[in-house]
Amino acid sequence: MNISRSFLVIGSLYLLVGIGLGSYMGGSGDHSLAPVHAHINLLGFTLMTVFGLAYRVIPGLADGLLAKGHFWLHQIGALLLLVGLFLMMSGRVAEATIGPMFPVAELAVLLGAVLWAVNLFRTAR
Repeated sequence: MNISRSFLVIGSLYLLVGIGLGSYMGGSGDHSLAPVHAHINLLGFTLMTVFGLAYRVIPGLADGLLAKGHFWLHQIGALLLLVGLFLMMSGRVAEATIGPMFPVAELAVLLGAVLWAVNLFRTAR
């Protein structure tokens, strides 16, 4: 598995989704999903692109279980968080129903970030 490429490819897909949602909001005049748009662009595109580039630039960073754990925790957490936020803010699912999922998704992203930081501190010298 090429973690750098995976982060970059998936990040580019989030960019397309973010641009699509932004275009929809701009065209419709309905900006109620602006927080979803912002989270898609930040968690999806920006962070994944930064991670992908860092894994490419810093030799050895992509080796080992810390990198793999970071990748999968971020993928699962970001996807759950972004889909859940969309469903809640679009009114498709009640906040009381989907709300309990958010701490799980946020914890996955946080744990991924912890693995990223530990890996970075150990590897980038």
